[in-house]
Amino acid sequence: MSPDSKLSAARSFGRLQDAAGAFPPTGLVLLSIGSVQLGAAIAKGLFDELGPTGTVLLRVGFAALVLLVLWRPSVRGFARGGYLVAVLFGLALAAMNLTLYLALDRIPLGIAVTLEFVGPLGVAVAGSRRLLDLLWAVLAAVGILLLAPLNILGDADLDPVGVALALLAGCFWASYIVLSARTGSAFPGGTGLVIALCIATVALVPVGIIGGGLALLDPWLLLVGFGVAMLSSAIPYSFELEALRKLPARLFGVLMSLEPAVAALMGFLILGERLGLRALGAVALVTVAAVGASRLGGRERGV
Repeated sequence: MSPDSKLSAARSFGRLQDAAGAFPPTGLVLLSIGSVQLGAAIAKGLFDELGPTGTVLLRVGFAALVLLVLWRPSVRGFARGGYLVAVLFGLALAAMNLTLYLALDRIPLGIAVTLEFVGPLGVAVAGSRRLLDLLWAVLAAVGILLLAPLNILGDADLDPVGVALALLAGCFWASYIVLSARTGSAFPGGTGLVIALCIATVALVPVGIIGGGLALLDPWLLLVGFGVAMLSSAIPYSFELEALRKLPARLFGVLMSLEPAVAALMGFLILGERLGLRALGAVALVTVAAVGASRLGGRERGV
């Protein structure tokens, strides 16, 4: 894509925020979830040409470019500790997306997102002192056990490395949530996020180039990668920001807890990934656990 076309697309996206105001807030959240998982499904379709590392480089890199153009943040004059937090935030962001895409290369989308969801779920439960919230942790643990390739309750028929990578992505998601809050306190608006995205892009360049190679210069693949960045990052961020102005954080969290189920649906519709009853049961358990835990309040999502 030419610089002019990228700038034009970024400006067009900037008007999405105004258009989003015409939709009900619950609809915006559901559209956001669908956009994220549609982007993930399309991204998985790029793995044959770019590999998961090349694909994640395009997603994060284009997201950084779009938000940098939209917000044009000033990065000077802040405390040194704030920059350190933003750097750690960016590294967590890079690791979260990289491990998730590596997992997607080995296991179905719905299962990967379900396993990854233990990150924000763990943060929500860990922040509670109520005995009832142990129930959500137990439900999630049962769901994870159903997906574990340990021949417990039958053969899960899943790549163990893919399962481990998805769980690792969940751990990085948990750290992303903590660092996101601290970065938001250290920088105004989206400044901290833009810094973090730029750091993440730099961190992903070596593995992205190794995995994508010369295919990263293909105009068509660049265009699709730009679309993935918009679907997975820029568009849902705008929708969620608008929805949070009108929705209580608790209701927002409940709606976002539908993400594993939507991921399984997108995996089936876009990628033809069929989940067995055992996997569907695991998705249902983790979704119920997330809905229950979300009563503690809202949560952050990945970029």
